[in-house]
Amino acid sequence: MAILEVGINLGTRNLIEIKYYKSSDHILDPDLRAGFLSALESFTNEVFGDDINVVSLASFKLVCYCDLIALPTEDSSNKQPLLAYAITEKETETEVIKKHLATILTHFLNRYSLNDIFSKKGNFFSNFEKRIDEILGDLKLKIEDRFRSIF
Repeated sequence: MAILEVGINLGTRNLIEIKYYKSSDHILDPDLRAGFLSALESFTNEVFGDDINVVSLASFKLVCYCDLIALPTEDSSNKQPLLAYAITEKETETEVIKKHLATILTHFLNRYSLNDIFSKKGNFFSNFEKRIDEILGDLKLKIEDRFRSIF
């Protein structure tokens, strides 16, 4: 039970990406992943009237938590998804991860203004990675790594 990767996207833009474990030999462009997740979020919202929650793959799970945000000066119908995601091992409990992702987004929205979120590039938010690590605690460690830290 471990989080392999966590991140925050605004629409099709990646704002934060933290990799705790190398999950594959093929590095996926963070903005490409953000575009995929944004399209998936739009699809599930439009077709099913629901938010993306968990995508289960053969070896991994993709757990998402989304808030819709807009600049205060813009039309409130022009909201974009601010999506926190975690790529986890298959047996990881998704409800626990979703609660942590919700906490991460709450802290992120409290720390940064909507203007910064919409206008700044990803490196602007790099200091927030430390806060994400604190929120996740040992969820970012595989079981064998947790045991190693004890002994």
